[in-house]
Amino acid sequence: MSTVNFQQLTVSGDDSSKFLQNQLTVNTKKLSVSDSYQPSAIANTKGRIEFGLWIRQSAENQFDIVTSSDCVEGLLAHLKKYGAFFKVDFSAPTDIYPYVAEQDGTKVATFSDNADDSQPEAWMSESIASGNFWIVADTQGQFQPQELRLHQRGGVDYDKGCYLGQEVIARIYFKASPKAFLHRVKGTGDVPAVGDSLDKIKVVNAIATDDGFEALVVARPEHIETSELEVLSLPEPLQGSVARPES
Repeated sequence: MSTVNFQQLTVSGDDSSKFLQNQLTVNTKKLSVSDSYQPSAIANTKGRIEFGLWIRQSAENQFDIVTSSDCVEGLLAHLKKYGAFFKVDFSAPTDIYPYVAEQDGTKVATFSDNADDSQPEAWMSESIASGNFWIVADTQGQFQPQELRLHQRGGVDYDKGCYLGQEVIARIYFKASPKAFLHRVKGTGDVPAVGDSLDKIKVVNAIATDDGFEALVVARPEHIETSELEVLSLPEPLQGSVARPES
């Protein structure tokens, strides 16, 4: 089973929250100092995820951001480009290790700065089971946040105001709904590569199992139904419609 590597960089300074508020899909004003990471993203102007992230506020005016190692240099360059007019500093990326913690009796795919905690295979397995997708270089710019159910995991704030891609993301949420969205599936045969299409089904992440593979995919329900893939359950908050709830 191929594994995935992650790195973390820190954004600090008097304007760190204000700066990140203009970049991320989450509302940084609602974050507080915590050891827990919140899923988030930075979108491009087309409203598609350019950088899949996890963020935590590690101290006053200081935020730690985790992304896939093959995206981290691009992320740092992006942040430095937009941060030129803000009072912010950026650390060099450092390695951070995926592992599975237990919180209130529930398994959580998270990160540790201790290499001894590293559990990449367990992390990927738990992430597939919980809908905790990860974006790598091969899937940058392919998926809209709502398609990946990021808003159902607290990763998108539709009331926070402007950020990159916000107009497109908000328009889809308030005036439309994605026809294709995240499913967890299992199949037989070789593990598909991330970003590949299985007919009309797009692979987000995939792992090998004893009898085939499990994957997170984006697809229309009717395309899943006519495929040879078996749909597996996701956590309850991710089972519902991706559309905006009716008021």
